[in-house]
Amino acid sequence: MTGVIRLRKQLSAIDTPPSWPSSIRLAPVSAIDPADLHALLSASYANGSGTIPPLGEWWPGVIADDEYDPDLAFIATDTSSAPVGLALCWNSGFVKDLAVAGHMRGQGIGEALLRTVFTAFRQRGIVHVDLKVVANNAKAIRLYHRLGMIEAPL
Repeated sequence: MTGVIRLRKQLSAIDTPPSWPSSIRLAPVSAIDPADLHALLSASYANGSGTIPPLGEWWPGVIADDEYDPDLAFIATDTSSAPVGLALCWNSGFVKDLAVAGHMRGQGIGEALLRTVFTAFRQRGIVHVDLKVVANNAKAIRLYHRLGMIEAPL
């Protein structure tokens, strides 16, 4: 990816807890078909904000990575249990992927996912959370800044 910036959130002892839309629930990664997660990410990245390998490479690569922890895959589902949001994190305090289905954007799902991530890492004793974002993704960057994320060295 070209034009990428790294953002960082310093985790404090007190932060605003996540607030979920009433129709959204978190589901464990074991309850979701990886193909559905791949489709969600593929659709989110279709606007040029990233790339994702084919499903046959992507999911085996994710679960084989030393930084993968299924407890750090936060999946927001709708009333039909379909994934509408995903924050896939590495155990080092890094948000590898963050995506919200296009028809669900603007409802607070991305913010709730990130606040859930911040809480989980704070409970693990991590002092900051990082992510990378394409520099021209203004909506995402506004969200990250609103949540206290600031630019950090790549």
